[in-house]
Amino acid sequence: MFNFKTTLYLKIILILSLIALISAYFIEHVLGHQPCNLCLIERIPYGLSAILIITMFIFKKNERFFVILLILVFIFSFAISIYHLGIEQGYIQESTVCGVKDLTESMSKEDLIKQLNKKIVSCKDVTFRIFGLSLTSINIVLSLFLIITLTKIYIKYEKNK
Repeated sequence: MFNFKTTLYLKIILILSLIALISAYFIEHVLGHQPCNLCLIERIPYGLSAILIITMFIFKKNERFFVILLILVFIFSFAISIYHLGIEQGYIQESTVCGVKDLTESMSKEDLIKQLNKKIVSCKDVTFRIFGLSLTSINIVLSLFLIITLTKIYIKYEKNK
């Protein structure tokens, strides 16, 4: 089992993940800033990390495995955010992920017209900034911080084996 300090770090990561999710939904639903598809994808690692950490605290087994999963989750978050930042800055061309809505269901003519009339948010448009930084930029920093912290936890776990 992890020591007190490691447990504290994991609780802080859980709180940061929940704050990231709550903030994203607040910005979308209360402040009215529509997210692009990549912004929605960038939320997934935070929800997944919350589920993994809560599961780890409930079962109190396989901590090392869960930490490795968390590292992989935030590597995915970091990679998606770097890709998104590249699109925002114009270094990478916007892909079809950015404009495609749900194409799995068959649509009536009226539904298709409604969807065409909806404003689709481009992945290169930054609709919300904090201290001049896009949420994608903040996500890059946070993901990198979490990767480093979780890697230190894993290394400490390996030393105490």
